[in-house]
Amino acid sequence: MFEQLTNRLQNTFDNLGRVGKLTERDVDTAMREVRMALLEADVSLPVVKDFVRRVKERAVGAEVAKSLKPGQMVVKIVHEELLETLGEPGRLDFAGSFKPHVIMLIGLQGSGKTTTAAKLALHLRRAGRQPFMIAADTYRPAAVDQLVTLAKQIQVPYYEEGVNAAPPDICVRGLKVAREANAAVAILDTAGRLQIDDTLMAELEEIKKRTTPAEILLVADSMTGQEAVNIAQGFNDRLGITGLILTKIDGDARGGAALSMRAVTGVPIKFLGTGEKLDGFEEFHPDRLASRILGMGDVLTLIEKAQEEFDEREALKLQKKLLENQFTLQDFLDQLQKIKRMGSITQLMSMIPGMGRLADQIDERDVDVRITRVEAIIHSMTVKERENPKILNASRRKRIAAGSGVEVRDVNDVLKQFQDMQKLMGQVRKGRFPGMRGLPPGLMR
Repeated sequence: MFEQLTNRLQNTFDNLGRVGKLTERDVDTAMREVRMALLEADVSLPVVKDFVRRVKERAVGAEVAKSLKPGQMVVKIVHEELLETLGEPGRLDFAGSFKPHVIMLIGLQGSGKTTTAAKLALHLRRAGRQPFMIAADTYRPAAVDQLVTLAKQIQVPYYEEGVNAAPPDICVRGLKVAREANAAVAILDTAGRLQIDDTLMAELEEIKKRTTPAEILLVADSMTGQEAVNIAQGFNDRLGITGLILTKIDGDARGGAALSMRAVTGVPIKFLGTGEKLDGFEEFHPDRLASRILGMGDVLTLIEKAQEEFDEREALKLQKKLLENQFTLQDFLDQLQKIKRMGSITQLMSMIPGMGRLADQIDERDVDVRITRVEAIIHSMTVKERENPKILNASRRKRIAAGSGVEVRDVNDVLKQFQDMQKLMGQVRKGRFPGMRGLPPGLMR
């Protein structure tokens, strides 16, 4: 989401790093670049002015003059002021409410509320709570059907009445069912609407009055841009939102919404949503996001993603297989699919310090095509062939190529590189480390 902003800021700080001592003129030049970077990222003008003023006040003076590396000090100051702008990490607060605690999701149409409702329900269930989903969007075609489908997919109980009843009535009756089901949290999926639509906003006020939600979360599309401030202010003035959920942060958005909405409303960002997959949902950590913006990576989030996919006992078992030369194509396929669930290659690389710029040089679509090709080839093999690739003669390879829609040479490439990896592991077992000659099958040529 912050690629353009990150690149612009990194170039600015690189130029500062070559300056021996930082003068007021140097700071003015750097702040002009920072101002342009933030405006290009769709951060609202008042937020940009306030941010640049705060950084400049700290950058000009003894605090920087004493630094041997002025550029690094400016990066430090910008990082700290980004943290100030992003605010404290917001967490769900159910204090003072009774079960089922009500979370009311609101926002514009198309911001991703229904998908977010399912993601939030899955997140809550993994945290040990019993979520319950209520379909209160009676305006968008198929919204109710979408919620029901998602609820069944993640095996979370739900309530729906179709599209003919009034949304406030649906919410009240849904809460009664949720209470009887002993649910811990009820998620209200309301219809999308403009903050200036008085009739529909009054409907949300009625839902709030009759359900007494513990949390009113504004679901905002990160691609909203400059309009994000007006949207957030409009909903906040009418309903008193308690938190923000930013969706589509892995898209082509410039990232301004995250900075603008938090700064203007004073309401904490609580969650970030990525993509359409239901596990693409994470708690908001301002320090990690600030590090991403400045190209410093986000190792903690990367570790958490890995921990979600890789079980420690499975990892030890896999390590033993590798060292005993028992690693099979089925094992490789399993690991490849776990890595895919963690996110895109460029997204994962951007979380590693110093790898952000390298990630920009990778063609994500080309990587996806190669991974899909490897998966198709292995899926076209029988269980016996995956466990023992040595039996793959010419006729079997031809059958696999036809079944996976590739050429025989593509099958040969996967097998050849898999054999190279096995040879490498054999040399590791003997205490020799010849370098990274054994690359993941099919991903490099």
